[in-house]
Amino acid sequence: MTDQMTMTVGDRVKSIRKLERGWTQRQLAAAMNVSTDLVSSVEQNRVPASPSFKAAAARALKVTVPHLDGALPMTTADDRDAVAGLNDIRRELAAWKLPPTGETEVRSIAELAKDVHRTSRMRHAVNLSGMASELPGLLADLRHAWNHYSGPDREKVFGLAAEAYASTGQVAWKLREVDLSSLCVDRYEWAAEQSGDLLAVLAGDYQRAGEFLGTADWSTALDFLEHSRSLIESDLSAGDPATLAMWGNLHLKSGLAAARAGNRDAADAHLVEARATADRIGADRDDYRLCFGPTNVQIWSVGLAVEANDGTTAVARSRSVNIPVGTQVERVGHYWIDLARGFLLHGDRERAFGALREAKRVAPMMTRFHPTVQDTVRALAHADRRRTDSLRGFAAWAGIRTV
Repeated sequence: MTDQMTMTVGDRVKSIRKLERGWTQRQLAAAMNVSTDLVSSVEQNRVPASPSFKAAAARALKVTVPHLDGALPMTTADDRDAVAGLNDIRRELAAWKLPPTGETEVRSIAELAKDVHRTSRMRHAVNLSGMASELPGLLADLRHAWNHYSGPDREKVFGLAAEAYASTGQVAWKLREVDLSSLCVDRYEWAAEQSGDLLAVLAGDYQRAGEFLGTADWSTALDFLEHSRSLIESDLSAGDPATLAMWGNLHLKSGLAAARAGNRDAADAHLVEARATADRIGADRDDYRLCFGPTNVQIWSVGLAVEANDGTTAVARSRSVNIPVGTQVERVGHYWIDLARGFLLHGDRERAFGALREAKRVAPMMTRFHPTVQDTVRALAHADRRRTDSLRGFAAWAGIRTV
């Protein structure tokens, strides 16, 4: 029997396809609306499974994406601390409607804002253990505050609560707690509605679209995002930077949905619109903790090509990417993880591994936990049976067994 620790996504897809469904590769490909060659390539570990592949395979095989990803690597004390904090997060999310009990001191809005913004900075720095430790208590403080304040002050508290729920959702997502992450999206949407801020609500739509993408429902995501953009389209002429940034981010998310749906032309059209919007703003911004601007659009341009399984275009686009010092760690880490897969699809294994090493340098915890990294490392090991000491060492650091 194959050791579960060495199984890839392709191994799990193949096992479920054959043993539980009794399907051929052609039948699975038809159910996923992808080519038989792609199914074969992933099952043979010649290419890593993309997020869109895993979402479509999970839907067709009636399993979850975390089931295909396998166990989360746990190699450091920070890893264990991050996971340990999930119980407290889950408990606070369950208590969201409960009023405070006993003598509870209500914190000032200024104090709450300071802590919420600090956890958002932790999110962008991918400090998962720090976030998992601090967010449960902060969410409880916010819950007490919205039960205390009224009027505009209460709306401010809900705006802060929405931001905190977004950070909490990112912790859950990066730790592969998909259902918990979905619950955070629900809580975010509720808090954003209470804040009375339309752009905050649309930031929730951005997150909700991600839920559709996670279940391979590309068309619903595209329709939903088009409706979301329609709510602010008439406001674009005023030139408000936050509104423009939201417009651009919603186009980027639509580009992701189109790329995963296999509609490359539509994905590129959304990218063009986002780039024009970023050029109009002229600088990188972080409204509603959705970074947007020229840098982010460059990063997305590479990611969208990778999502379309076009490694050659991803590598070509990467040549014009210039990431300024101070760009959010989360975004830079994603860039190198995507580019590693792009190099692998392009057939350049050496540079693929180099991109993984850069991702590790920039964002170690995110790199260790990211399922795409796991798949990319295994694909590199499969292609090179000699396995250099550096690749073997990287795999061990990431908790990956490749033999």
